[in-house]
Amino acid sequence: MSDVLHIPVSVRSWLKGRTAFSAVMRLQGKAFRDVKGRRTIQVKLGEHSYFVKQHFGVGWIEIVKNLMSFKKPVLGAMTEVSAIQQLVTLGIPTTPLVAYGQRGRNPARLQSFVMTEDLGEIVSLEELCADWLMTPPDATYKQELIIAVADLAAKLHQAGLCHRDFYLCHFVMKQEEVRQGVLKLYLIDLHRMLQRQSPNGRAVMKDIAGLYFSAMDCGLTASDLALFKQHYLPQNEAFWQQVCARANMLHAKFNSDKFQKRLAAEKSAIHSSEDN
Repeated sequence: MSDVLHIPVSVRSWLKGRTAFSAVMRLQGKAFRDVKGRRTIQVKLGEHSYFVKQHFGVGWIEIVKNLMSFKKPVLGAMTEVSAIQQLVTLGIPTTPLVAYGQRGRNPARLQSFVMTEDLGEIVSLEELCADWLMTPPDATYKQELIIAVADLAAKLHQAGLCHRDFYLCHFVMKQEEVRQGVLKLYLIDLHRMLQRQSPNGRAVMKDIAGLYFSAMDCGLTASDLALFKQHYLPQNEAFWQQVCARANMLHAKFNSDKFQKRLAAEKSAIHSSEDN
């Protein structure tokens, strides 16, 4: 592994420290995620707002655990850097890449970061669809949204890419564009992206299952699902059976007491770091 550093002059001028890399790794801001070995913060440098993901090393235990589960371990920010570049090539909107860096040789202690532009005031599809069950949206708009999600998923998976956290919360729209009647989806949070995957393989099935699970409480109808399938990649019946089975499993797990307690603990940790 080699050291990498790309920071534009417009950002360097706001950094204070012995080295630009260390200065980015020491940045503080509003925490959006703070888990072992990784933190996501929002910072303001000058008049511009950015999101920074700081990776401090995953440790050998995490690497071995992933390998024993036949999963590719995510060692740092460069996975997301590559994913953003791939999405730009495909024409899939995402958070624009600003800066990135990686330092170290030991895979377990690798330090890295990725800085992206703040999209501004956004709404996720999770938020947008939260009350659809009780308050159904305009039928035409709902159809257009389902087609847009299916088209994005098809473009992503046809290119051999898998998000691995393919949930409605990671599809977002700019509020300004929503007010203008523009339906433009941005795919975010790409730090676990897989490349070179079969369009009808297991990783793709898990992506679609995650998407379906996250939409299960939105009042989707059989016609809605058929519309998605029509605009997504052709898949056999076995694929869709696996999608349904996995989505139901994820739904049960998410609503379990154990998972909800873990979720509450993570949110509490974020609020504590903000107070400090």
